[in-house]
Amino acid sequence: MPFRPATRCVDERKTKKVAGADGMWILRTITEGQPEKTFRMLPGAIKTLGRATGADFIVDAGLVSRVHCRFTVLPDGSLEVRDLESTNGTFVNGNKIDVARLSAGDRIGAGRVELIALQDAE
Repeated sequence: MPFRPATRCVDERKTKKVAGADGMWILRTITEGQPEKTFRMLPGAIKTLGRATGADFIVDAGLVSRVHCRFTVLPDGSLEVRDLESTNGTFVNGNKIDVARLSAGDRIGAGRVELIALQDAE
């Protein structure tokens, strides 16, 4: 019997590049009186923010839980933030959220820390 290479079915919707999916997200602290910190997230990244050494993005500020919230860059390139049952809540543009999809320019509040979401379209 002749050798036949294996074939596999590919869902083309999953292999097409999505506009903006290759861009990096940047979270920058904008808290008055605190030194600025910049956190970068590549496509597919999942990162936590909190004051504990186990958090991916560590912020030393009042009212921030040890592991406060989680940021996820979704397959379509968008950025999602999810509150991780923090004591004082997570806010997007002043509104308390459990989970929210972010847009460039959105402001995220975690305790006394405020960050701005920026998208680098490289």
